[in-house]
This record gives sequence, C-alpha cells and structure tokens, in this order.
Amino acid sequence: MISVLGRRAATFASLVKLSHTIFAAPFAVAAALLATTRPHVPVTWQRVLAIAVCLVSARSAAMAYNRLVDRDIDAKNPRTKQREIPAGVVTPRAAAGLVAFTSLLFLASAATLGTLPAILALPVLLVLLGYSHAKRFTWAAHLWLGLALALAPGGAWLAVGAKPELGIVTLMIAVLTWVGGFDVLYSLQDETFDRELGLNSIPSRFGARGALRIARGLHVTTCLGLAATCILLSGGVAFVLSVLLVAGLLVYEHSLVKPIDDTRVDLSRIDAAFFDINGYVSLGFFALVAIDVFLRK
Repeated sequence: MISVLGRRAATFASLVKLSHTIFAAPFAVAAALLATTRPHVPVTWQRVLAIAVCLVSARSAAMAYNRLVDRDIDAKNPRTKQREIPAGVVTPRAAAGLVAFTSLLFLASAATLGTLPAILALPVLLVLLGYSHAKRFTWAAHLWLGLALALAPGGAWLAVGAKPELGIVTLMIAVLTWVGGFDVLYSLQDETFDRELGLNSIPSRFGARGALRIARGLHVTTCLGLAATCILLSGGVAFVLSVLLVAGLLVYEHSLVKPIDDTRVDLSRIDAAFFDINGYVSLGFFALVAIDVFLRK
C-alpha cells in the first residue's frame, strides 16, 4: 500500500515537474528575507510553513492545469507526447482532481497569512491558471509565464508583513523578464510545431533570430531590475555580487544557444541552458542575498 502511494506521489510530482520549483522558490525566499529588513510581522514557523505550502500548491495547480488543457497538443508534439496524460499514465480526471485540491490548498494557506494575501490569492490563482490558455491568442505568453513566477517573490514579501514598495516591484520585474527570456529560448524547440498548429509564441511570430534578440533584451532588463532592487533595498556587497553573478550566468546561457544561420539556431545544449544555468541563477541569487541580509543584521 505504501509503495503504491509512493509511486502515485512520484507520478504526480513528475506531472507538475516539482523539481522546477527551484526556479521560483529561491527568489520568493530571498524576497521574504529582504522583507525582514523592513518593519514586519514577526516571522514564525507557522508563517514560514504557510508560505511554503502556498508556493508549492500554487505552482502544482498551475502545472497540473497546464498539462490538462494542453493534453491534445502534447499528444501531437514529438517532444511532449510522452508526458503523463497523453501517455496514459495519469487520467484527465485525476489531473483535474489535483488541480482542484492544490487550488483549494493554496487559497486556504494564503488565508492564514493575513487579510491582503487572502484577498489577492484568488486573482493570483486566476493569473497562474490563465497562462495555460495564453499561447492560443498571444505571442506574449512567455511574459505571462514570467508574471506568474514573479508573483511568488511579491507574495512572499507581503506574506511576512512588509508594505509594498518600489524595491519589490523591481525584483518582480527582474523575475518576470528572466523567466520570459529563458522561456523564449526553450520554446525555440517548438518554433515549427507552433507555427503549423497556429499556436502563438515569440519564435513562431518573429523567427529564431528575432526570438534570440528579444530574449537578450529581456535578460538585460533582468540585470537592470536586480541592480535597481539592490539600490532601492540598500543592498550590500553580497547583493552586488548576486547581480554580477546573475549577469555572468545569463551571458553564458546565451552563449549556449547560438544562431547557425538566418533561420536556424543550435539547440544541442538547450537543456543545459534551460535547466542547469537557470537553477544556478536562482540558487546563487538566493545564497548571496541571504548572506547580505545576515551581514546587515
């Protein structure tokens, strides 16, 4: 019985790509740490637990919903046809049940964090779920995804009782453009497929070379956003180093995805560019910000 439940849990974890929490969670925790340098509600273990539950449940709801509504598209795409629903490992009904459960868990957890988080929880959830429909009507779906992940540090900031201020807004902009930029790079794999099915994306709309230029512009904005956050939140040397680290990693990421000619891009190292480098970005930023906050205190 335990082994069956373990396998089922592993299947659902794979469905929602639980390991990809590494992208948003470190920025959210960093935002919460930065918020502790402001007047705030005392941070208790119950509050920390509630924030963690919000992060995991909101992301799980969004990913499960994405897999549910995209199951027919995934079945046609050679790159995604082995995902759990088109492969028959998870039924649409089970995925819908997971969406409902994790959505309710997110709303309930947010309600324990105060009036403002409770009020904002439903609009945030709608933004997260709405992303799954974006590519059906706008090529800016990558930025919608960026917004979805950028809500995590903003929510964590409010959840510990800090008041809204410009510094957290610039951090959210940095996360939005960081995610949007690397999602543009990753979606280069599906440029032809998206165009054939009439799906919207920056590569299908502007071509590979245009998509690369847009991704670079987004990541320049990321670095500027982090630099502005450092200034506005009175960051120290460790925070400055975090900005430089992120900038260096993003330059390296773009060196891994190179144009071959006017219409083709070398995607042989796209997995390293997407998974490895962006994992280092989020974890490296978090570690240095944590050191910065510790030294300031």
